[in-house]
Amino acid sequence: MSATLWACGLGVLAALTAGEAGAAGERPPASGPLRIHPANPRYFADASGKAVLLVGSHTWNNLLDMGVTDPPPQFDFNAYLDWMVKLDHNFIRLWAWELPSWDPSANNQSWSQRKRYFAAPQPWLRTGPGHARDGKPKFDLDKFNPDYFERLRARVEAAGQRGFYVSIMLFEGWCMQFIADAWANHPFNPANNVNGVNGDPNGDGKGLEVHELSVKAVTAVQEAYVRKVIDTVNDLDNVLYEISNENHPPSTEWQHHLIRFIKDYERAKPKQHPVGMTFQYRGGSNQTLFDSPADWVSPNPDGGYRDDPPPADGKKVVLNDTDHLWGIGGNQAWVWKSFLRGHNPLFMDPYDGRILGGRFEAKYEPVRRSMGYALKLARRLDLAALTPQGALASSKYCLANAGKAYLAYAPEGKVTADLSAAKGSLSVEWLDVKTGNTEKAGSVRGGASRELTAPFQGEAILLLTATGP
Repeated sequence: MSATLWACGLGVLAALTAGEAGAAGERPPASGPLRIHPANPRYFADASGKAVLLVGSHTWNNLLDMGVTDPPPQFDFNAYLDWMVKLDHNFIRLWAWELPSWDPSANNQSWSQRKRYFAAPQPWLRTGPGHARDGKPKFDLDKFNPDYFERLRARVEAAGQRGFYVSIMLFEGWCMQFIADAWANHPFNPANNVNGVNGDPNGDGKGLEVHELSVKAVTAVQEAYVRKVIDTVNDLDNVLYEISNENHPPSTEWQHHLIRFIKDYERAKPKQHPVGMTFQYRGGSNQTLFDSPADWVSPNPDGGYRDDPPPADGKKVVLNDTDHLWGIGGNQAWVWKSFLRGHNPLFMDPYDGRILGGRFEAKYEPVRRSMGYALKLARRLDLAALTPQGALASSKYCLANAGKAYLAYAPEGKVTADLSAAKGSLSVEWLDVKTGNTEKAGSVRGGASRELTAPFQGEAILLLTATGP
């Protein structure tokens, strides 16, 4: 057991409230670059070698401004960081969006209030000559837009200074499949660029080939863009990469190519950062993710990731993201089940409701807060020494270093823990998942299974730590 775990097991823990997390408004900068932890590859390790649990809310317009006006209203990123600090989160999924404008009404999207949305800035300059289908100058795919990359750099840097790790989404595949006029507005449509690049060689009007390897000119533009992103942020410690959000299954080889491309390009750079691959929608398999060269993955619901997440086996770092399980969904219990099975829970958040709808705001506050409570517990413990050991708790949700530390879910405030491996006594502490408050409850002898009951009503987390040899 580490000295940290001993001290925390015996020390007094202040109430784990989200309000307290933001009281000072400042946290240490993010430490990295992250690496897969050598002893427990369910997690990343920071620059000190300490295992890091990643939790956080993310929302569509946290990089590109989005809205029903042109130009769209600017997203207040500093206010977003303030909000996340109060929740005690430490991870942001920074969204890409490939369409400068789109009409979501044909898809009956619940978040759509008007016919047309706009997104800016885009990675390439609109110089012309000639006009694209939206009436603006055509894109020059050989000329990068400095506003985009300056914003990217500034936001990742600002997040890192306040303790956040940021996954930079490079491409976005959901829109190309499910927005009716996506191809008509895409920069790789030959009607919208001056370079003659055509991402729809079969002429079916969908342009899904932009996320495959079938058009060399498209791949060359994408590789140049990826190099520019890396050149922009490589020196920052808090960077991760995500190839594409919810792309179609035929994108597999393209995604694998870009994962290797990033790793090869960064190999000659000062820093190397983790690269992720997320669920391919629709029809993608989780096995494809786990077989990929990615460092981290976000699976689909298959295998129970919604209601009964399988124990993480360390083959990949798993960022269990509600985006790929419900869209916007999940609950407080899902956070704890994910955490205690060795996963890193993430939430796709409607935030202020301007893009993804505001009616979910209060409903999902327990999800947001529980992620922060989980992170505070993870910081207390020697996370690298804890592995999912469901057999040690009657609830089947338990992280443990058997004999030394146990973290178990008690859905009704009561749980039986198998303490056979513990030779002495363990201190007992309970977390109320509704409030984040903790309460000490004496000690318990090891050497057998013990039933323990929380001193309050409702869902609870039990923390047991050894108090002596």
